[in-house]
Amino acid sequence: MRDDYRTRILPNAAAIDAHQWNRLAAAGAGRRRAQPFLRHEFFDALERSGCVGPRTGWQVQHLLVDDRAGPAAIVPLYRKSHSYGEYVFDWAWADAWQSHGLRYYPKWLVAVPFTPVPGVRIAARDESARRAAIDALLSLARESSLSSLHVLFPLDAEAALLREAGLLLRHGVQFHWRNDSYADFDAFLATLAQPKRKKIRAERRRVADAGVRIRRLDGTQIRAADWRFFVRCYEATYAAHLSMPYLNRDFFERIGETMPEHLLLVVAERDGRPIASALFVHDDERLYGRYWGAIADVPMLHFELCYYQAIEIAIAMRLRVIEGGAQGEHKLARGFAAVPTTSAHWLAEPAFADAVERFLAREGRHIDGYLDELRERSPYRAAVSSGT
Repeated sequence: MRDDYRTRILPNAAAIDAHQWNRLAAAGAGRRRAQPFLRHEFFDALERSGCVGPRTGWQVQHLLVDDRAGPAAIVPLYRKSHSYGEYVFDWAWADAWQSHGLRYYPKWLVAVPFTPVPGVRIAARDESARRAAIDALLSLARESSLSSLHVLFPLDAEAALLREAGLLLRHGVQFHWRNDSYADFDAFLATLAQPKRKKIRAERRRVADAGVRIRRLDGTQIRAADWRFFVRCYEATYAAHLSMPYLNRDFFERIGETMPEHLLLVVAERDGRPIASALFVHDDERLYGRYWGAIADVPMLHFELCYYQAIEIAIAMRLRVIEGGAQGEHKLARGFAAVPTTSAHWLAEPAFADAVERFLAREGRHIDGYLDELRERSPYRAAVSSGT
């Protein structure tokens, strides 16, 4: 790294001024304001609520690059002792590593915990600082005894620099909805093939006929009782899948206090009682469908709250894209399109790095074919571009 930069490891987000962090996150993405998931408030809430930290396997090691003018780059970095909560799966790599008597964990991870949202990962003031931060990351990885370094869901420009620095790129698939300047939900429906329109109308009608009514609360309207109910729903989703939730009520209440302008809660009620809820995060461009749950079984309610309400909201707010989270081919029939995602990986052991590189080449060809197949299954009457 150039001599005019200095690197520090921060034990928590509170070790840097929130304004400085957010300014770098915005500059790194070329935006006026930082993406919600990259804001200092989001990381600080994760840490203060105990959702990340040494006891969770997410040891905070945020990398800060300074120069004479002050903070030049910030990287959300973790020393990770497992692969949960990442949405880029390397369990097979860990098994292979450990089957040869080597330790895969801990590893270095650059990511937004529990959040498969593409965005800036090397939040830098300019190109020089971004390159310095990447150099610092690789130096840290090489000088440590850890097995690997992983950068999840970076921007395309960052991925190109990471590849240039020697990291291997891995591609995946998500499903996003694109707003083609629709006047309303019916205008969106009109672009779909007739069987898809019919199916969506039938699904929405089943929810309405079940006596369900929907109300929406922006972040400033969400009260303590609303958070209690939402967390009950959120935890019920994990319980149904026999797993433990990553986030807790303290976290949600903290972001409700510190970044309410980015939040929107949708609540489903029947007979005047709440039965389900979905929490969305948004900025000026995108709506992010993140968290949902229900305490009553109503057919098609998940689709109504997480997709159809989201589409109505995005149209009303004139948002360009809905990012619906990881996985889910069922989103395709509801107007979402397949888009590629990227992660970047460095492995310390040359033999394993070579094997992973060959695996990624094969996997990449499969992903390309899968994307082509999904695009052929477009629900639209005339193919709509999947670029976002």
